[in-house]
Amino acid sequence: MARIESVRRIVIEVPEGLRIPSDELEERLRIELALRLYEKGIATLGQARRIARVSKWEFLELLAKEGIPIRYGEEELKEDLEVAKRLAGEETRK
Repeated sequence: MARIESVRRIVIEVPEGLRIPSDELEERLRIELALRLYEKGIATLGQARRIARVSKWEFLELLAKEGIPIRYGEEELKEDLEVAKRLAGEETRK
């Protein structure tokens, strides 16, 4: 079973006039933050994709577009093993 992480909500002030449409602002800032935290090794792939609110595959595509190398660490291995176990359990029930 996937472990539940506690989350912390923050509010930031953003100056008017950014060249991002206002309806895209929150999503774009989430993605940008997630990419930079991952790139600097502050967030794991799983944490970063949750910050960005995208699937693992969508986040991998974002990393590729930005030219950010993928780091495959212990947490990613654990997540992949949990998914594999869950899928294997679903297959045995069919």
